[in-house]
Amino acid sequence: MARLLVAALERAGHEVMIASRFRSREAEGDRARQERIRDLGMRLAERFLQRCGNARPEAWLTYHLYDRAPDWLGPRIATALGIPYLVGEASVAPRRAKGAWALGHEGVLAALARADAVIGFNSNDRECVEPLLRGAARYHALKPFVDAAAFDAARPMEPPLLIAVGMMRQRDKLSSYRVLGAALARLKSMNWRLRVVGDGPARASVEAALAPISDRIEWTGAVPSDDVPSLLRTGDIFVWPAINEAYGMALLEAHAAGLPVIAGRTGGVADIVRDGETGRLVPVGDPDAFAQAVADLLADAPTRRRMGQAARERVLAEHDIGAAAARLDAILQLTLDARRAKSRPISAGACR
Repeated sequence: MARLLVAALERAGHEVMIASRFRSREAEGDRARQERIRDLGMRLAERFLQRCGNARPEAWLTYHLYDRAPDWLGPRIATALGIPYLVGEASVAPRRAKGAWALGHEGVLAALARADAVIGFNSNDRECVEPLLRGAARYHALKPFVDAAAFDAARPMEPPLLIAVGMMRQRDKLSSYRVLGAALARLKSMNWRLRVVGDGPARASVEAALAPISDRIEWTGAVPSDDVPSLLRTGDIFVWPAINEAYGMALLEAHAAGLPVIAGRTGGVADIVRDGETGRLVPVGDPDAFAQAVADLLADAPTRRRMGQAARERVLAEHDIGAAAARLDAILQLTLDARRAKSRPISAGACR
């Protein structure tokens, strides 16, 4: 999504500079490490301010702000330069106010209090984020998007090819693979194959989770993002249980390629997959319900094709990069205008 944001802004005529490759994510709940990351972020912010000189940006945009990855650079830099601070996708979990990620939670709250605008891709986040914005800050909803031109319509295979795309990490990703393995193990009497796209530190655990169906699997490993459209194009159904998924870019890419999606109903997944129209949504974490949804589409090729066509048409109409570029440009211009108006001196005539 971050790469697409850059591409959309450039398409709208803006010059985008990657200001830092600093990673603030701390996933283990180690308070001491979080403090070291925060302190490093603060030092990097000061270094940026010292070096930017005449190359001062007109606005700062940070993508994906949440308690495990707070922004220790943007608020400090934007305030020092007097420029708008924008956030693309922010999540707030009130339960994190205490506990292992309390420091990151505090950082997120401080960043949102400073934000001039928040661009939200997941409707599920809005309820907790919007009340934290202050002054003239605004919440701008923007549907997740892809460059639909990179995806051609899928060509059906025989036997039907199921596709799953996901990083192989512990916790939620591994949980999704475990539900997928348990669901598809119930369908061994049906004719299908599974392509698994992805890799990561939990690869051995993922292989164990899918061991009961190992004879049906093609493992591609990690692939360049430019190769994903061609891999999706040869599929029939995209399958991903989506445990605690925010909205799922892989689901959107599958729809762009004309694939129906079967996923768990969680987070903002319903913003992308329309149950019964572009795919099926089932209770999250339920392998029986997931298996039944897969079985239904495996047995009904006309419905698969109808859903896949509806999915691609919806991406072209609502989730394409062209419309997103125009929307991002409008949000940026509105935020810049608001910041300029706020900093403009009041004339004597206006005070009468």
